[in-house]
Amino acid sequence: MGENEHAILSEIRRILSQELDWREPVEPSQHLTRDLQLDSLGLTVLAVELENHFRIRLSMEDSVGVSTVGDLVRLVASRAFQEPSAVSCAGGVP
Repeated sequence: MGENEHAILSEIRRILSQELDWREPVEPSQHLTRDLQLDSLGLTVLAVELENHFRIRLSMEDSVGVSTVGDLVRLVASRAFQEPSAVSCAGGVP
């Protein structure tokens, strides 16, 4: 797991602890609903907090295939740490 993924995992742990009162260890292999006992409200809080912290947008379509903490880390990393696209530089000086 790289530095970016560790930062995301740390933020997930912070959100679970501070916002959702989770007091147990949080590991990438844990299932969000089964192991961490997150219901739809808990999942929503987690998603919104991650969106705000990393300034990204997550959609309902994103949730397909996300069942573990590690899946969520990879999804957020793919959104938060993307390389700037060439399209954004078209017509201007990078």
